Amino acid sequence: MSDRDLELPSRRAIYQRIADEPGVHFRALLGDLDYAQGTLQYHLRWLADENLIEVSDDGKYTRYYPAAEFDETDQAVMNALRREYSRRVLAHLLTDGPLSTTELSDRLDKANSTISWHLSKLADAGLVTKERNGRSVIYEVTEPDRVAMLYTVHRGSFTDRVVDRLLGLWDSY
Repeated sequence: MSDRDLELPSRRAIYQRIADEPGVHFRALLGDLDYAQGTLQYHLRWLADENLIEVSDDGKYTRYYPAAEFDETDQAVMNALRREYSRRVLAHLLTDGPLSTTELSDRLDKANSTISWHLSKLADAGLVTKERNGRSVIYEVTEPDRVAMLYTVHRGSFTDRVVDRLLGLWDSY
């Protein structure tokens, strides 16, 4: 990346925001930066066309990453960590897992169907494995070290004290 690539202050600000909060989505950028929607879209498209950022679709949001810093698996982990309840599910699985849907539902005080939806998304992304145990399905994080590392490195960009406390306990083991 040359200085010329980011010579415009607006483009530099957008890129810096993406670098500071990898996995940030369009609406968050729009809300945090003082640019019109079309201006933001133009600069994001330009940054992507110049291979300065990568674009990831997590099924709900389009998310942005600095180019070549996150492989596909890292992007999938970060996409999940950017969703509040997926982040909390992963935190519980990291600290106390493997766990069933019911156990996670009780811990998060959410309906089984809500937890099942998040677990399904995490399983589709390859972030958790599931194994039937009688009438229950037990979930476990596929790459716990990767998830914990990405959370630890980028936790300043997440605003979730519950997960910070859980993973703080996990770090002490």
